[in-house]
Amino acid sequence: MDLFNSWLVETPIAHRGLHDKDCPENSLSAFQKAILAGYPIELDVQMIADGTVVVFHDESLSRLTDNDGYIKFLNKSDLEILRLKDSKEKIPTFEEVLKFVDGKVPLLIEIKNSNKVGELEKKVIEMLKNYKGEYAIQSFNPYVLEYFYKHAPNILRGQLAGYFKKEKLSFFKKYALKRMLLNKKISHPDFISYEAKKIPNRFTRKYKKLPLLAWTVRSQSEYIRVVKYCDNVIFEDFEPMI
Repeated sequence: MDLFNSWLVETPIAHRGLHDKDCPENSLSAFQKAILAGYPIELDVQMIADGTVVVFHDESLSRLTDNDGYIKFLNKSDLEILRLKDSKEKIPTFEEVLKFVDGKVPLLIEIKNSNKVGELEKKVIEMLKNYKGEYAIQSFNPYVLEYFYKHAPNILRGQLAGYFKKEKLSFFKKYALKRMLLNKKISHPDFISYEAKKIPNRFTRKYKKLPLLAWTVRSQSEYIRVVKYCDNVIFEDFEPMI
C-alpha cells in the first residue's frame, strides 16, 4: 500500500474527535461532529479493571470527569454512572465507538499502554478483525508496535515520538523516544507521528520514506508553519484551512 496516497495523508485528523465546550474529547458527540465534517478521528484506548477496552486519554479521572481516582480501577458498570465533565456523555467503550463510527471515517487508534504488553493489544486486534472501516494504530510504546508487527502485521502502525520535556520519563527513555532509536529493531513503523512543535528536526529527516504526521496542531498559524514539513496533521481547537 502506498501510504503517501492514503487516508493517512489525505485529510487532517481530528484529535480525540471534533470536541469543544459542548462535546467532550473522546466522546460520541465529538466523534459525530468529526463524522459530519468528514474528518478522520484520532482516539485513545486503554483497558480497565475488568478487561473492558475504553476510549479515554488520561490515567486519572479528575480532568475529564467530576470524580477522583484512576481509569484502570473502573469496571464496565461504573461507566453507566460516570459522566464526562459538563455533559451527559459517558466514557464510551471501544466496542461502542466502533459500532458508532461504523466505517464512516477512518480511525487513528492510539494504544495507551505503559505496562505489560499483550492483553490490551490482543483485545484490540480481535475487535478490529470484523471492522469494515479504515484504521491504523499508533503508540509511544515501541513494544506495543512490536506486538502488532508480530501478531497483526496487516494493521498499519505509527510510532509516536517527541521531546517529552514535561513527561516523567527516565533520561534513557526520553533519549530513545526522541530519536526513535527502536524503530528498526523493535517497532517497525509504517508511519511516524511526531510532536508538531519540534518539527522539522534531524530525527524525522531520517525517515523520509515514511509518512510524517504532526501532533497536536492547535492553530492555523501553527498549521501553516508545520505543514511544509509533514504529510498530515492531527489537530484540535480549530479547523485547518487547507
